[in-house]
Amino acid sequence: MRFVVVSADKNAPMPERFNASTALIDRHVELGDGNRVAIYAESATLTYNDTLAEIKRVAAGLRNQGIRPEERIGIVLTDSVFFVGAVLGAMRIGAIPVLVNPLLPVRDVALILADARVRLAILSSDRLGAPDVAALRAGAPEIETVVSTKDWEEAFPATFPPRDGVPYDTWDESPGFWLCTSGSTGQPKLVMHRHIDLLSPALGYAQDVLGINRDDICYSVGPAFHAYGLGNSIAFPFSVGAATVLVPTRPPTPTLVANVMAKYKPTLFFSIPTFTAALNASDLPEETFASVRLGISAAEALPAESYSRFLDRFGVQILDGIGSTELAHIYCSNRPGAEGTRPGTSGTPVLGHDLRLVDEAGAEVTEPDQPGQLLVSGPALATGYWCRTDQNRRSFDGAFLRTGDMYARSADGFYTYLGRADDMLRVGGEWVSPAEVEAVLMEHRSVLEAAIVGERDDAGVLRPVAFVITAANVVDHGATQVALQAHCRERLAGYKRPKRYEFVEALPKTATGKIQRFKLRAVEQPLDSAQ
Repeated sequence: MRFVVVSADKNAPMPERFNASTALIDRHVELGDGNRVAIYAESATLTYNDTLAEIKRVAAGLRNQGIRPEERIGIVLTDSVFFVGAVLGAMRIGAIPVLVNPLLPVRDVALILADARVRLAILSSDRLGAPDVAALRAGAPEIETVVSTKDWEEAFPATFPPRDGVPYDTWDESPGFWLCTSGSTGQPKLVMHRHIDLLSPALGYAQDVLGINRDDICYSVGPAFHAYGLGNSIAFPFSVGAATVLVPTRPPTPTLVANVMAKYKPTLFFSIPTFTAALNASDLPEETFASVRLGISAAEALPAESYSRFLDRFGVQILDGIGSTELAHIYCSNRPGAEGTRPGTSGTPVLGHDLRLVDEAGAEVTEPDQPGQLLVSGPALATGYWCRTDQNRRSFDGAFLRTGDMYARSADGFYTYLGRADDMLRVGGEWVSPAEVEAVLMEHRSVLEAAIVGERDDAGVLRPVAFVITAANVVDHGATQVALQAHCRERLAGYKRPKRYEFVEALPKTATGKIQRFKLRAVEQPLDSAQ
């Protein structure tokens, strides 16, 4: 089933009503599907009737707390029934949920909530205790009320006047929800989205690419407080009356995922490349993902080798794609089946999105396989960053977002990720793509993960450096380095080959699995120019 949202004529006195909460939940109840399962959670299974009741009670409780339309509410929750009730309950009354990673240090949470000028914050009691609440209030002094999940029943009583759960008269353009950028390049920014932006990726990506239907069960390794997980776990399943599996445990493990698969039988599995690598390196049985009809990957580029290993071992195709917080989800993706997929690429544009490549002078790149900075427009493009005027002017170009990613487009329209524009290396006058070198390293069986950054030798020449996590059975890093050097000599031009290898136990990453290369650059050691 598809939504059709028609904006009111600009001369009409009031725009057409549209509220993301009613579009995702109420609609199914009104169509007679209230008894269908909406949420599988650790503590309970909720139908659409149950979910609507939960959303209404939160909406009523927020109204009782004096929250008004367009006021910001801090949502610092793990994936749970609480999360669904808080986000959609806030949007129901026209308030703006600000989604924050609950695993962040309390100081960082306070900085974000203070930036958003939040009056009320809803926190996970298993993540933030009484001392944290005091620190939060000190760091975000405009917060008047803090609601913990342990006080849920008191803050949001199950009995309330029916009128208090009635949706506010929002429309598709109404301020809807705010997300934090992933922080892969530094301090996160607050990205402002409209009500319709929660639905648009479901109509484009989820229906056009995944063919999502009411019998699907969605399970996402990516957390719901980021754009990727918010679509996977909330907007996509609820848009068609399907079910979602919500698991609060972070970070996930292969064993946890195997247990979820066995218990709930998900049909759509949303992962990230670093976790796919962990699954490939695990001892899970090959039938673990038997219920899954499609795997999905985002956050970082999925190496072709990881794609092939997962397909060969578990029999599930993973559709790799590229998305962003500013576009609310994936805007370029591979498709199901052999013809629609090209391993090692991000696929082709999703319905409703326009992708362009431009050179350093801003001229459009039209020749195949030439690198360029990626610009993208789409129906869920954010209205901007909160209180970041300079960044808005740099990043938003009319209907287009300057993504900061470098890509190349093949003659038949497939896009290949080369790296962040700031991460691209100019070595001897030639461009080096970190993603290309990382993919070559990942082909070697001794490598679990890899990240490439640039550093200058004592003569000031920029050189590629490899940070490598080896497979569990690798013990001799010296021999491994020799093997990787030989491997790269066979597959890469000399200027692309790493000039130094650092073997590490972990790579710095965001909550969505993006490698924070700026942190790796900060710990580099000078190279000997004789290398």
